[in-house]
Amino acid sequence: MNKLKTYGKELVEEFQNDDVPVLASSQAYYYLLAIFPMLILILSLLPYFSIDSDRVMSFISTNFPGDTAEIFRENIVSVVEEPSGGLLTFGILATIWSASNGINAFIKASNIAYNVEETRSFLKVRLISIALTFGMIIAIIVAIMLPVFGDVIINFFQELLRLPDSTVVVFQVLRWVISITVMTLVLMGLYHIAPNKNIPFRSIIPGAIATTLLWQLISLLFSFYISNFGNYSATYGSLGGIIILMLWFFLTGVILMIGAEINVITSKHKQSK
Repeated sequence: MNKLKTYGKELVEEFQNDDVPVLASSQAYYYLLAIFPMLILILSLLPYFSIDSDRVMSFISTNFPGDTAEIFRENIVSVVEEPSGGLLTFGILATIWSASNGINAFIKASNIAYNVEETRSFLKVRLISIALTFGMIIAIIVAIMLPVFGDVIINFFQELLRLPDSTVVVFQVLRWVISITVMTLVLMGLYHIAPNKNIPFRSIIPGAIATTLLWQLISLLFSFYISNFGNYSATYGSLGGIIILMLWFFLTGVILMIGAEINVITSKHKQSK
């Protein structure tokens, strides 16, 4: 218990010393800029999978905070129902560039957390940002597709292969396990590569696991709060969705930095031993 209290005290000190809310705010700004081209990319892929637009809107309304879905409803429906190769190409390029800016902000924040200066070239940092962006996109897609569309996938294979009910239950559990595992592995890569410091993987496992679980929990609680207590739309109109989305990105930035600070403390303890 004393060891846990000491660990928590060190985490609070690191949180305050590195001014985590400011670092999270800068990340949230770039994440907000990246969400629009990323939505274009994801939605331009959906027509090729014959997914109903109502199902997409239902998913976004359920999993994104507040009335965010209503802001994009008209564009989402038109993109999902009408395939466009040019839009797909634009979405890929715009997503890579804008999302890499968000990861680039996290790289700077992680260097601050580890108290190291950035000595890598601009080109190398940008290439690292783009590589990590691909990893985060994969993690987000897996984290979204398996929990949300897992039933569709399982039902398809159940009808095709006539799977017994016991096997279906196993797959139901596996879709969540795989989703959390993939996200944790990608975050491990993010925490290992982002800072300008060689950090052993064993020192970043606690932060990656904590970030994955905290992100799932905070997203769920924040969505519940907005749905039941936070009536932003009545006060701010259509801007309410943007405000909610910005708050969600801010919390995501805070969680990513908490994971980084946990890794910093873990690394210090291992070095002291």
